[in-house]
Amino acid sequence: AYSEQPVYKQTADSLSASLSHTAMTHPVKVMLSRLSVMTGVGAEDDIPLGERKTVTDFCYLLDKSKQLFNGLRDLPQYGHKQWQSYFGRTFDVYTKLWKFQQQHRQVLDTRYGLKRWQIGEVASKIGQLYYHYYLRTSETSYLNEAFSFYSAIRQRSYYYQVNKEDRPELVVKKLRYYARFIVVCLLLNKMDLVKVLVKELSEEIEDYTQRFNTEDQLEWNLVLQEVAAFVEADPVLILNDDNTVLVKSNRLHEGGVPQLEPGMVVGQLTLADALIVGNCNNQVKFSELTIDMFRMLQALEREPLNLATQITTKPGTLEPSEKPAKRENPHKYLLYKPTFSQLYTFLSASFKELPANSVLLVYLSATGVFPTGRSEYEGMSLLAFVKMIKPFIVPDQQ
Repeated sequence: AYSEQPVYKQTADSLSASLSHTAMTHPVKVMLSRLSVMTGVGAEDDIPLGERKTVTDFCYLLDKSKQLFNGLRDLPQYGHKQWQSYFGRTFDVYTKLWKFQQQHRQVLDTRYGLKRWQIGEVASKIGQLYYHYYLRTSETSYLNEAFSFYSAIRQRSYYYQVNKEDRPELVVKKLRYYARFIVVCLLLNKMDLVKVLVKELSEEIEDYTQRFNTEDQLEWNLVLQEVAAFVEADPVLILNDDNTVLVKSNRLHEGGVPQLEPGMVVGQLTLADALIVGNCNNQVKFSELTIDMFRMLQALEREPLNLATQITTKPGTLEPSEKPAKRENPHKYLLYKPTFSQLYTFLSASFKELPANSVLLVYLSATGVFPTGRSEYEGMSLLAFVKMIKPFIVPDQQ
């Protein structure tokens, strides 16, 4: 059974074992035949049956994990329940894959030549799983899990050898990893680390553009410009008594919840959903997250907890024996420059699943239009908008 807590629970320290992403695309017989050539063995049959079965099973799990991971992008971005079972299956496969390679590590090392960037690629996918799970659940603690995997990749230099290979697609994997790691660090307010990562990314992009004459050079330079502007857009620094920088968070923390105003009663209404829309023509952003969307989503979240301190695992397994204390954050949809159809779809889906006595917050940041005179077209546009939102307004709660 799958619940809010993913089955796959690992910290950065558990990444010492190797997995292979490239093997997903190689049939078992091709891999074994290639191995025979490399080792000088005359035929595939010379490989012991048990070892061959181990490689076969491993390839199956790798292929299955790739299929499920690629299928995540086809899931609807709206709704609360349509995606949970699929995420559950994806985490389950990664759990089985992890256990299998632990149990058969010696055989896989002997019959399955891995490179460190391949290990890093799998670790990066696990980090992506946790990040997207955070986006789906709004539980900030999963950001820490994504950070632990991304941090391990950097600390253990899994992508270090990529620059020595004449394959630009591998370098792009490394650059994308850096971009994803920076986003997670921004959301965790690790600004000092962000600056270090931006510097490293700049050096990697410079090396990439010098070695390969590719068409995406301008795109990666734009990524650098965006993240630099994003960091510069929030320059407020608060110093402690010892002149160290105090990181100021916009999230709620224990003991920091504002007091209720006189006459207010707890539990009358609950903020359940939030639709955060950034639609300005020119605005500081990184990826599809504008600076005001970034601040707004944090204002609707609690400070992340370290899930490793909240969960104890069963001996010999990755499955948690206890779930962390449930901390409901409002479910959020982040839309960057959506079409009217997309905005309407997300608004409808959120309203449809809104629980009783709950509130949907709509935050819209858009470029203002200031007409010089009133026209029939403008009046009809306003009327159309009023008609659009009218079904979402409960009469007795206007």
